[in-house]
Amino acid sequence: MEIDSPLFKNYNSILKRMFDLILSLLFCIFIFPIIIIIIGTIIKLDSKGPIFFKQLRTGKNRKYFVLYKFRSMYHTPTQVNNNLKSGEDDLHITRFGKFLRRTNFDELPQFINVLKGDMSIVGPRPHEVNEDTFFSNLVNDYNHRYLIKPGITGWAQVNNMKGKINDINVMQKRVDYDVWYIINWSFLLDLKIIIMTIVKMLNEEISGKWKCKEIRYT
Repeated sequence: MEIDSPLFKNYNSILKRMFDLILSLLFCIFIFPIIIIIIGTIIKLDSKGPIFFKQLRTGKNRKYFVLYKFRSMYHTPTQVNNNLKSGEDDLHITRFGKFLRRTNFDELPQFINVLKGDMSIVGPRPHEVNEDTFFSNLVNDYNHRYLIKPGITGWAQVNNMKGKINDINVMQKRVDYDVWYIINWSFLLDLKIIIMTIVKMLNEEISGKWKCKEIRYT
């Protein structure tokens, strides 16, 4: 199935790129230096290893790029064995990494990817290369995701389709959201998704703190 999108028109793609460029530039100049000092220091104190996690992802037109995240996992298997007990949800995630993932703060370095032009602020989330290889021939319209730049957040993510997916039916739902976004793109839709993302992050953080209080006092 071939699809059409407002983003295929030059003036819309230029508008989206200008918005990405201005927002990511402001973030990288005024906010990111403060964040990297605070988060980077805590990451270093929490566990040995680099501040950033880098991984190859698939972007627009199937071009590979290096995606940046704050490291939320232990850097070596030895650290995993020495610092964690068996039976936890993910033995590789550090103590501070759990907070980074819950709040999505680990994704903030991707504003660098946006500034470089590898990503957009809003778009389909880039998957790991091996996931692309596995799902591309099994999920309908999967390859349409490569028609535009991947995003830090997206329509699928604000509709609770986020995180690692191993089920084909669930991945199909995520792709359906991504394709809907591509077909129905508008500047106002991008603004709506950004606002929804911020609201969800705040709600999840408040919910996470409330759960911690419940565990602490029961």
